[in-house]
Amino acid sequence: MSKRDYYEVLGASKDASQQDLKKAYRRLAMKYHPDRNPDDQEAVAKFKEAKEAYEVLSDEQKRAAYDQFGHAGVNGQAGGGAGAGGFGGGGFGDIFGDIFGDIFGGGGGRRGPARGADLRYTLELSLEQAVHGCEEKIRVPSWDPCEVCDGSGAKAGEQPVTCPTCAGMGQVRMQQGFFTVQQACPTCHGEGRVIENPCDHCGGQGRVQSTKTLSVKIPAGVDTGDRIRLAGKGEAGMQGAPPGDLYVQVAVRPHNIFTREGENLHVEVPVSFVDASLGGELEVPTLNGQVKLKVPPETQTGKLFRLRGKGVTPVRGGPPGDLLCKVVVETPVKLSSEQKDLLRQFQDSMDKGGERHNPRRTSWFEGVKRFFEGL
Repeated sequence: MSKRDYYEVLGASKDASQQDLKKAYRRLAMKYHPDRNPDDQEAVAKFKEAKEAYEVLSDEQKRAAYDQFGHAGVNGQAGGGAGAGGFGGGGFGDIFGDIFGDIFGGGGGRRGPARGADLRYTLELSLEQAVHGCEEKIRVPSWDPCEVCDGSGAKAGEQPVTCPTCAGMGQVRMQQGFFTVQQACPTCHGEGRVIENPCDHCGGQGRVQSTKTLSVKIPAGVDTGDRIRLAGKGEAGMQGAPPGDLYVQVAVRPHNIFTREGENLHVEVPVSFVDASLGGELEVPTLNGQVKLKVPPETQTGKLFRLRGKGVTPVRGGPPGDLLCKVVVETPVKLSSEQKDLLRQFQDSMDKGGERHNPRRTSWFEGVKRFFEGL
């Protein structure tokens, strides 16, 4: 007899999320589980069918194989051949270890001492440091393994013992009607072990507070928001558990000359109105020294010049960005009487030339004139 489509069994669409599949399976499991339907072989068969479908579709690799090849792609991989009554010895409450484990703390087996917490440290860098890379020393408040008890949390010469309440499992089961709820052991808090004689130095935690100095290598090209992971440099775990990681978050300080945008740098270049009119050659700063920039005659303010390869080399590799130079024509200030007279003479000569010297101004005033005529 051919098997039904697994999605049809669960009543779910092929694009259903894992959460939707879990909900569908939970509904069928509660409806057809043998413990709720004694001596009902049809319910047993439907439960086995739903269990087999969920075991395949809840596994991403098996689901991909099933989606591509159907039942042939997962033959022998689904656990649908368990016995009818208890399904491998489990009762109705066992289904909650798979479905409700994240709610009731189920999952089978003790957790053990908790891994140390991850830490985050914000490191401020100058633009030059971020672009060229550097090595910085940082001081991080943290927890370190207790040297007196070697991280065990127990007095010297002693070790934690198996928890008498849960027999080392870290979890206990509570029967509530036909439900079996699994939760963390209240004595050992899920660790499966207890310390009878805590270390006097660390109070049984197996770690002590400290401040450590670390050397961090900053690769060239990092930018604000980039993170550098230092494995095992976070807080020490409880009672000898492994430490967490340290994440160094980069924050680049604003620069007084350059503005960064990805791999490109931007800079404003002030130009005298004489150089902008007649053209000239200027020295422009880059992060690797000064370069020459040729300004052609009749350059307008706001004009962008691109210096290729003078930007930032990306931290993940690739060609460097560009330096974009924005020309800002500077109006002269603090003029002498003689200079003012010269400018007035210059303006008179410009006015005699008509609109050919100031095409943008002329077209702008024409546009304003048409605007008011249309009102």
